[in-house]
Amino acid sequence: MDGKHITFIEHIEELRKRLFTVALFFIAAVGAGFFVAEPIIEYIQYSDEAQQLTLNAFSPLDPLAIYFQVIFIVALVLSSPLLFYQLWAFISPGLHAAERRVTLAYIPFIFVLFVGGLAFSYYVLFPFVMRFTFELSNRLEIEQTIGINEYFTFLFQLTLPFGFLFQLPVVLLFLARLGILSPDYMVKIRKYAYFGLFVAAAIIAPPELMSHLIVSVPLFILYEVSIIISRFGYKKYLQAEQQRQREQAARDAELRQMEQRDTVAALLAEQRRQIELANEKQD
Repeated sequence: MDGKHITFIEHIEELRKRLFTVALFFIAAVGAGFFVAEPIIEYIQYSDEAQQLTLNAFSPLDPLAIYFQVIFIVALVLSSPLLFYQLWAFISPGLHAAERRVTLAYIPFIFVLFVGGLAFSYYVLFPFVMRFTFELSNRLEIEQTIGINEYFTFLFQLTLPFGFLFQLPVVLLFLARLGILSPDYMVKIRKYAYFGLFVAAAIIAPPELMSHLIVSVPLFILYEVSIIISRFGYKKYLQAEQQRQREQAARDAELRQMEQRDTVAALLAEQRRQIELANEKQD
């Protein structure tokens, strides 16, 4: 860890500067979003699922609302690596050098998993959910009149949570690498973790068994993968702890030797002083 200590106010000031940097980049990403929002909207509009519907605008502001929603999501995705880096930079002074190097390497994986979660939910989960709603509407003889704003909002509500849920392996690996969470403890609480993931899947997925399983099973697999990779991270943590303990023991031994030398030197100096005083009295 760094030897420099800063006050709470300095911590807040540093956090403010880092958030300001993220905000500036987010604004720039919003500007970039203006150029890609329309192609993304057209790509979604001409997908197989959307082609089966007639998307309507029930308000003059619906197209504008969709446009800005897409811009916001694009800006969020583009600025997320910088956000994670600034978060890492804020907490890195409290980490050892090896921990700083390892945790910095997690940032690209966080971004890749976030995009992977979005892709999985859009290309796998969303088509299945839409097919289920179409079949249900046909069985009930209901003609769907869907607003384009409602369609895109439903799409984002279904896909965005998966981008964050796919961070589970990296988060648990990070906690294991710091020694906060051990793989054995993750195995011990597996049933509670499954229950929490099952509830999260129930919130995301429509109230239908197959959709629920499509959401739940990948989350369970992610948790098991997290346990496997966290073993490597926790092993590295234990090795680093043993190395730190050996270094600390060596420093303590060196400090004791220095104290012993100082004590011997002080005793010798006192002995010489006593001898000199005795010689002065004899003179």
